[in-house]
Amino acid sequence: MKLYGALLSPFVRKVAVVLEEKGMAWELAVNSPGSPDPDFQKASPFGKIPALVDGDFTLADSTAIAVYLDAKQPSPSLLPAEAGARGKAVWFDEYADTILGTSGLKIVFNRLVGPKLLKLPASEEVALQGEAELPRILDYLESIAPEQGWLDGEFSLGDISVASMLKTLSYVGHGPDSARYPRTAAWYGRVAVRPSWAAVAEMEAPTAERLGATA
Repeated sequence: MKLYGALLSPFVRKVAVVLEEKGMAWELAVNSPGSPDPDFQKASPFGKIPALVDGDFTLADSTAIAVYLDAKQPSPSLLPAEAGARGKAVWFDEYADTILGTSGLKIVFNRLVGPKLLKLPASEEVALQGEAELPRILDYLESIAPEQGWLDGEFSLGDISVASMLKTLSYVGHGPDSARYPRTAAWYGRVAVRPSWAAVAEMEAPTAERLGATA
């Protein structure tokens, strides 16, 4: 399988960790959003990352890809069978992508991705807006983070998605703060020691170091 994107993206990292959890063979094709690469454009008609190529099959969007991979390789399952746990896994994936991500990526884009990677003008005003929105969102996570184990009872796509967004936020100084968010930080630490996460983090490290981004 070929995964298009860059691991600094929380969405690309999410899929990479899913692939590692599943033990599936894959390679990373480094691409930015909107890349003119024709193979990437075929896999991602709207130029979004990540995109996946699996033989003749192509798919874009991190959640769609994760669901595809979970069906293709059912074990270990990352979408729990029990109705409540599955619903929670989907909720946490949505929380990561569209709530935490909507605010957090205002900071990431304007302080890291835009100026350092894409050489685009940045808006500190928008970054500050994201910072103002984060506390309420992170307070929620702290209120439901378990003392032991995982967000919906078993390790799932939800854990991967939320942790991936937090790792990207850590590159701009907004990762899990053990003083303010001890339960979140402890849960994140449990995710970070999983072999799948460690393998992807090792692949990602050289790019992060080159950009001067430290988690």
